[in-house]
Amino acid sequence: MRPSILVVDDEPGLRDMLSILFRREGYDVTVAPGFNTARDALANAPTPYSILLTDLMMPDGSGLDLLSTARARNEGTEVVVMTAHSTVETALEAMRRGAYDFITKPFATAELRVLVQKALEKREITLENISLKAQVDRTKPTGLVGHSEAMKRLEELIVRIAPSRSTVLVTGESGTGKERIARAIHDASDRAQKPFLVVNCGAFPETLIEAELFGHEKGAFTGAVARRLGIFREAEGGTVFLDEIGELPLAMQVKLLRVIQEKKVRGVGESQESSIDVRIVAATNRNVEDEVKQGRFRQDLYYRLNVIRVEVPPLRDRREDLPDLLAHFTERASKEHGKEVRTFSPDARRALDNYAFPGNVRELENIVERAVALAATQLIGLGDLPREVSGSAAQPTPGLAELGDGCQLDDVLGELERRLIVQALERSGGVRTNAAKLLGVTFRSLRYRMEKLGMVQLTDEEEPASTSDPTSSARIVTPRSGK
Repeated sequence: MRPSILVVDDEPGLRDMLSILFRREGYDVTVAPGFNTARDALANAPTPYSILLTDLMMPDGSGLDLLSTARARNEGTEVVVMTAHSTVETALEAMRRGAYDFITKPFATAELRVLVQKALEKREITLENISLKAQVDRTKPTGLVGHSEAMKRLEELIVRIAPSRSTVLVTGESGTGKERIARAIHDASDRAQKPFLVVNCGAFPETLIEAELFGHEKGAFTGAVARRLGIFREAEGGTVFLDEIGELPLAMQVKLLRVIQEKKVRGVGESQESSIDVRIVAATNRNVEDEVKQGRFRQDLYYRLNVIRVEVPPLRDRREDLPDLLAHFTERASKEHGKEVRTFSPDARRALDNYAFPGNVRELENIVERAVALAATQLIGLGDLPREVSGSAAQPTPGLAELGDGCQLDDVLGELERRLIVQALERSGGVRTNAAKLLGVTFRSLRYRMEKLGMVQLTDEEEPASTSDPTSSARIVTPRSGK
């Protein structure tokens, strides 16, 4: 299939020259004299254009907004921006919105031809990655980490609601991964190839949040140097994730309610409304019902958002997912820091098992990244963990019997003895003679205790010549049942 290119420029001579150039290169070429014609061409094209080659400044609109429209409709369309008004600011803005590259008029046709060819090669890689991602998503549609019953129920719910067009309200404590859940809903839906755009409703002052969401005309307010589409129009066909929806000012809640009801937006300073097709997923760590009672959140908007409710459990309610999460974050952090994949020592792992994680999954991710960055060896120890985490190593491990539960004293003492021996062996690098010194016992006493607890298997070769042999070491194995 031949690549296609949409050429947009208000200069007829340049437009005609580019049309001839790219037809000779084997492209299917469409030309447009301005923003409105190009926008219609993008909307009505039977298949997405391979390349959009657009002027930056046009009488009826901005090339940056056209760029956003093209990328929102299909992330496989690569965009090259032409301009006679080259500045660092416009170049960075074009790149931020997803342009492949930027070229300044006047330019050599050979330079432009090479640039467009590279953009086309980039597009082929992007489409290949999208295809591979879709294959992975089909094997596990949500991409979430964890196999607890809570996560299984959450995944089942996401798969069921993904095809729906209804609004979704995601609730849960801070750090539980609400944005990841919203992304999973988007990725498992038929909107997966369209934009997923995020707005933190608490990150913008009340005077700017409307323009961020709905766009604005050039000159609509101080600093509005160019027209902007806004998040809702930039996400056309995809999903808008409104994080911390509870922070949205009451005046904006009224306008958001109307957008949900009418499926139309009007930017600041605009005279006409634009129809939109987006799915809204909102999230909050607040108790929305209480916010409604206190008059801080509109009841009618709450009903519109709460069509489908997804509650994300805190990490303390899905602790069986901790090993999976640790492995996932450790592997990722190790790659990011250019290190071999790290592992946690039993002491460090025990501290993590005992820790409450008030910051939930986000806190765990930060702890792992810090530990991987600090660890001098492949084994992450207690010293690589934050003090509040490492201090929990001395706390009773969940499941260890306490006197109030009733217990077998020999079993409890054996478990404590085993833990002390493991710690001593870790600190001594597995050298049993040094471990015995740390524990204040003889080598033979340590060997006897380890054999009794099923912690070591000795061969004739492992038997030291004397109890002072510094090379004596042990291989720890799974303890026997009951000890």
